[in-house]
Amino acid sequence: MSATPARTRIVLVTGLSGAGHSSTLKALEDLGYEAVDNVPFSLVPNLVQPAGDDPADEAIGAVAVGIDCRTRAFSADRFERLMATLRARDDLDARLIFLDASDQVLNRRFTETRRRHPMAMDRPVQDGIDQERTLLAPIRQFADVLVDTSDLTGHDLRRLIRKQFDLATPHGIAITVTSFSFPRGLPRDADTVFDVRFLRNPHYVPDLKPLTGRDAGVADYIRQDPEFEGFFQRVSELILSLLPSYGREGKAYLTIAFGCTGGRHRSVFLAECLSSLLRDRGFGVTTVHRDADVEFSGSSPSRRQDSD
Repeated sequence: MSATPARTRIVLVTGLSGAGHSSTLKALEDLGYEAVDNVPFSLVPNLVQPAGDDPADEAIGAVAVGIDCRTRAFSADRFERLMATLRARDDLDARLIFLDASDQVLNRRFTETRRRHPMAMDRPVQDGIDQERTLLAPIRQFADVLVDTSDLTGHDLRRLIRKQFDLATPHGIAITVTSFSFPRGLPRDADTVFDVRFLRNPHYVPDLKPLTGRDAGVADYIRQDPEFEGFFQRVSELILSLLPSYGREGKAYLTIAFGCTGGRHRSVFLAECLSSLLRDRGFGVTTVHRDADVEFSGSSPSRRQDSD
């Protein structure tokens, strides 16, 4: 019996203008993908057509394609039909990345780069953001990977893309474990959220307040909470029991989030604990601490003065 041919990987990249399209395509290109941007819908299937009989034809490698509101005759319906066509092909492993960011961050990025929004060439940037968000809302719902770049550095984004789309990594579920502050909002890409605000808070211990959950003193303090051990055991058992089911269902990406008040101590420590446990079990894990450089001052969080 002949072996089943390997499927060609094609990754479509879309989302809000200014959310990181170019950086994501560049990161995929660095991983070995053939990256092309702003391709008309009708031409995308041609990029992954099987090679002909001519020995001079090159074998198809992995392909990354950028499609957004600049694309000719762009519409959510056409995009959805394209994805359905690609996903129906047995020879393809088709995935969709949707890039998002908050309105405030998008406005700042357009202001800093002095670029015009492609959907508001003669109007305020916010008008273009609002129109584009409405246009892309249906596509966001069927994305395989949702990446909110509001709080990501360029290095963070490249690391996340490498972790989830590295061609050298066998297919399997890619897990992201993140910590966050509830007052700053839930992570938009979270699949599962755990609230750990019931644990004792190092914020009120003067020697621990300036530290984070990655520091030994904070870790020891949280471990001494009588509620910690039982809670972490139950969370670990739940996640480990769900992962095989997610795999059978075909889920390729999973984001697990731990939230606390400031996003610096309890949530960071729990995220590190779960990440370590999953890595020990052989899973690929990316750990992100969204708000670890934010200080909580009671009513609202604020950026630390010494952070970038």
